[in-house]
Amino acid sequence: MITINTADLHACESLRLIENLSSELATITGDSGTRHFAVDSMKGERAVWVIARNATGDAVGCAALRPLTEQVAELTRMYSDRSEPGIGQALLAFLEASAQRLGYGEIWLETRKVNRRAVNFYERNGYRAIDNYGPYIGRQEAICFAKKIMMT
Repeated sequence: MITINTADLHACESLRLIENLSSELATITGDSGTRHFAVDSMKGERAVWVIARNATGDAVGCAALRPLTEQVAELTRMYSDRSEPGIGQALLAFLEASAQRLGYGEIWLETRKVNRRAVNFYERNGYRAIDNYGPYIGRQEAICFAKKIMMT
């Protein structure tokens, strides 16, 4: 059973998960992915940092949602240690619900084309490729995705 809760970005377990993600990304893509993640972007009331925990309470994943525009949130720093199935799915579902609750109409994200596991995961979950945005414009190694969030 995976549970997702908001957390302190500066807590030791958050920092450990971010370091694990950066290390894994560096292995897969040759880049840790930290260049476009500013901690300051997580200070607003429409930003969310979450940690996934397994049944014993261990931190096994993390992800962030931050505003790009009034209507668009960016999903970033998504990580699962893959210690059990469903971690990524639980994180994504929680952040999509959070985006809807916070009034966003769409979620955007970027990953690297070479990170096939991530590309396939987002495609399976209804994300569609879009033109690269912001710092990813002109970056051939990057692929950006978007998903509309249904308002209730």
